[in-house]
Amino acid sequence: MTNSLRPHHHHRSPLPPVQQPTGGVPSPRSPQTPAAATNAVGAAAPGGKPAKQRDAFFDNAKYLAIVLVALGHAWEPLKGQSRFVETLYTIVYTFHMPAFIIISGYFSRSFDMRPDRLKRLVTGVVVPYVLFETAYSLFNRLVLGNSDQAISLLDPWYLTWFLVALFAWRLTTPLWKLVRWPLPLALCLALLASVSPEIGDDLDLQRVLQFLPFFVLGLCMKPEHFQMVRRREVRLLSVPVLAMALVVGYWAAPRMNAAWFYHRDSAQELGAPWWAGAVMTLALFGCSLVLTACFFAWVPRRTMWFTALGAGTLYGYLLHGFVVRASRTWNWFDHGWVQTPLGEVLVTVVAAALVTVLCTLPVQRMFRFAMEPRMTWAFKRDAAEIARERAKADA
Repeated sequence: MTNSLRPHHHHRSPLPPVQQPTGGVPSPRSPQTPAAATNAVGAAAPGGKPAKQRDAFFDNAKYLAIVLVALGHAWEPLKGQSRFVETLYTIVYTFHMPAFIIISGYFSRSFDMRPDRLKRLVTGVVVPYVLFETAYSLFNRLVLGNSDQAISLLDPWYLTWFLVALFAWRLTTPLWKLVRWPLPLALCLALLASVSPEIGDDLDLQRVLQFLPFFVLGLCMKPEHFQMVRRREVRLLSVPVLAMALVVGYWAAPRMNAAWFYHRDSAQELGAPWWAGAVMTLALFGCSLVLTACFFAWVPRRTMWFTALGAGTLYGYLLHGFVVRASRTWNWFDHGWVQTPLGEVLVTVVAAALVTVLCTLPVQRMFRFAMEPRMTWAFKRDAAEIARERAKADA
């Protein structure tokens, strides 16, 4: 959903201030553009104030999470042939999107209906959704040969559901900040969605509602909550927890319908009784939180070689989907050597390398017209912004 300029020491990096109007996750929107982030430490912002620095922890977390997304997609065709791959797939799908969404909610705390933030919501979420929903549909129809693929902005195809969900979550942020018990209310909505097949597929509302508690949890979190999971004792405790998750995942993988982890269907649509929807929603919410905490505990806190890639996760997320869909249609995974242990390792490395390249600055520059369009022609100038420019000119 930018470089961190922190030195390579063991000091804890401070978390971003509450008012940092950074975009969702994965999102390239932030107070600093990638270019600005390469400035020297302590560079002054216009007006003489020090420029806000990005926290390496969150950029590292976003990059690592998008790598896990790519690995999950790469492992999907292989999980039927390898129980170990299926175990890893199950564990990763338990927490990779919840981790994204929690960070997205955390950085949405300052969102309100201010004109500049609404403009950013349109240019950073709505426009990419329209462009990529159209591009995916045309790619599926013209390149992959699926002639029945229609272009419909009401039916998100493949990865674009996240942009629809992010728009809905961000737009309702003021409401979640207003109610007394936001997280219990969001959980109730998720439970109701999981037992309501009548919701249908329009705008992928099942996912919007079933993933909603993670976004609201992020809204409710404070910097000290992230400091808690980054303590050494939590990191040590996460080791046996992850080991237990591997054991449970190995047992459950062939016995459990993986569609539960996608949160896109009700219980009835998965062939389960209605009450199973409520039980699985609560159970998966708890498991996702535990594994997400373990993930955050091991995310590096200092600037790493991949920290700058955290600003390009939306690029990696949306662009790697074209390769994934092509690999399915053109049967890249049907070769016998791919389904050997060595082939599975190679597929894993290639998937991680691909999404890494797609997060780099050259790719961001190439596709910025679609991800971060300025669209100054489409919006009126804000009166407050004009007044500030006049004041600067008179100073």
